[in-house]
Parts: sequence; C-alpha cells; structure tokens
Amino acid sequence: MGEHAAQPAQPAEPAEPAQGARLPATTTSRPQTGGVLDILAYGEPMVEFNQTGDGNGRLYLQGFGGDSSNFAIAAARQGARVGYVSALGDDANGRMLRALWDAEGVDHTSVLTDAAAFTAIYFVTHGPRGHEFHFFRAGSAASRLTPAQLPRERIAAAKVLHLSGISLAISASACDTGYAAIHGAREAGVLVSFDTNLRLKLWSIDRARAVMRDVLRLTDIALPSFDDVAAITGIDDPDALVDHCLELGARTVALKLGERGAIVADATQRHRIAPFPCRPVDATGAGDTFGGAFVARLVAGDALLDAGRYAAAAAALSTQGYGAVAPIPRAAEVRAALEAGA
Repeated sequence: MGEHAAQPAQPAEPAEPAQGARLPATTTSRPQTGGVLDILAYGEPMVEFNQTGDGNGRLYLQGFGGDSSNFAIAAARQGARVGYVSALGDDANGRMLRALWDAEGVDHTSVLTDAAAFTAIYFVTHGPRGHEFHFFRAGSAASRLTPAQLPRERIAAAKVLHLSGISLAISASACDTGYAAIHGAREAGVLVSFDTNLRLKLWSIDRARAVMRDVLRLTDIALPSFDDVAAITGIDDPDALVDHCLELGARTVALKLGERGAIVADATQRHRIAPFPCRPVDATGAGDTFGGAFVARLVAGDALLDAGRYAAAAAALSTQGYGAVAPIPRAAEVRAALEAGA
C-alpha cells in the first residue's frame, strides 16, 4: 500500500518578516491544556502499524504517528504547553488519537471531526534498507482542511506555530491552509517552526523544492533533515546547507544529520552536536522527537547549544523502542541520560 500523490496549490505570496519576534520563556514543568499555548502544531495525525521482530515479521504493533502529531507529543513530554490543529474522521482511529492526546496533555480542541472522511493510517516495515513507510491517506479528513477552518485566534495567541513539508504536501487545500496559518502567525508576531520532511510519493521534487524554498523564507526555526535539503538543493555539505537555510531567511537552523548528530546555528553562532550514544531498534519518528524537544527547550529559555544537545539526546533515546510515539522520552529520562553521559 503506497502513498497517494496530491498536487499542492501554488505558494501564496510571502508576508513581510515579523520584526523583533521573541520567544517568551515558560516555567511549566509538565504538559498542560487550556490557556495560552507555547506551541500549536498543524498537520495530519495517523494511526500506525509497526512491524516487530516477532512472528517472522508478521506481527505489527499498533501505535500512533503523523510527523506533526509526533512533534507535538515530544514537545509536551518535555513540558511545553502544546495544541494541535487538524481533522479526524468520525471513526475508531480518530477516537484513539483523541484519547492519546488527552493522555499526553495535548490540547485538541482545534482538531475537527469530518464525518465524511477517514483518519489516515500507515504501516512501517523494517529491512536491509532500514524502515519503510506505506500510507493510506488520500482523501483523509486532515487533507480536506481549508483556510476558513483555521483557529486564527489560537494561532495568534501561541508562541510558536509548527508545520512540516508533509503538512503542505498531502493535498492542495492542506497546502493553502498551511500557508494561511503561516501568514496568520507572522502577522501576529508568532514564530514559525518548519520541518522539511520530504516525501516524494506525495509530490514531485520540483514542486517540493519550490514550496519548501518559499516556506523556509517565512520560517523562524528551520528543522531540516540532511537528506531532504540535499535532495532539493543539490548541496551535500552540511555547513553549506545550514548557510543556505540562513540565507533564505530562517533565523535559527537545526540540521538533523541522523547517526552523525546535528548542527544548530543562527546568525551569530554555530555548534556541531555529537550523536548521543544509544542502541537503536527503530528510528521512526526520531526526527520529530528532535524537533519537538528542540523547540520545547527554546520556548523554555534554553540557549541554542543546550537545546541542541537536549534534542539530540531525546531523539537518540526515542530509537530504542518500536513506534513513533511510545518510545519518545519524557523530560526526566532525557535529563538523566544527559547527566549520565556528562
């Protein structure tokens, strides 16, 4: 079961950059709902079926995924106040996702129910080439969202709006909705966080290149993965890729390098983050964990280097179990790992 292609709409004209937007610190130590949110994420949540090593690969562990939902949960587990913007079908999978967000302290009052559509699902298999994804999402509830359905007041009241390349690629209306969310955030002085998350089964490389280049110009916190930006730019040097993102307009860049660690940078500093020691069994969602943890720690007031080190540890720990969500570590576990490795 493969992914289904969708043709996103043409990029909207970019708004002028928000001047002087700063990231207020939060003192919350655990996920909360209600009140002003630190982070509001937009995208498509999914129910996951992840192949395990049991039964000669015939047994699958039911879990949850969707890159922006993974990001939201990772941020919430680090103590950020997080909300989600999306849509679900009126089905069992949608109800399971709402129960998950309730348990994780992720505010889902801005997640609509679309009785005429379904909640997306996907399968993860593991083989010599690593983990592979197989999606059933074309026509999903989240792919049918429109700009008119956005919670504009909640976006304007958040500290950070987060979305990804997948958030924009799943359909034309989802792309339009993502752009409307970005412009609403920027007009309100809300920071924009963007993870490239390139999926070429969803759109062509030319389309992805055009949209991502445009969105990076509107981004405050860029969270690209090396393979993604190398594919859309043709640049294969990590430092040159960081330079490229900064030159486009991103104010902070965290380039994820997988087993090679990460680079975090802004206009005045750059740090190479060493990979955190771990015993990986499944890397599904590790990049989402990195992004959620990184932005959560920036919201909490961490310096760039500290936020990068924390995120690298969280991402490494998340690979030590199966599934995108279940292995995401909580703050106490990340702190303990950092102290043990100090």
